[in-house]
Amino acid sequence: MSVLDNWDQWKDFLGDRLNQAQKEGMNQSVVSDVAYQVGEYLAQQVEPKNEQERVLAELWKVADEQEQHAIANMMVKLVQNEG
Repeated sequence: MSVLDNWDQWKDFLGDRLNQAQKEGMNQSVVSDVAYQVGEYLAQQVEPKNEQERVLAELWKVADEQEQHAIANMMVKLVQNEG
């Protein structure tokens, strides 16, 4: 089973990667840029596996670049708040 198949597993995976990056000294600006790049990759290359990912994919498609950065930043905050 892929981490993309289950929303909670996906958030846990993102949270673990975020914690690892922060422990290695990655600052918030870099985290934000990486989150945007991951979002862009997922939107272009990965078919959504659950309803939550479908909603995010649809929002990403209609958003401009600034809004996409905001979505990426909100995902970072979501996993930070749950971690």
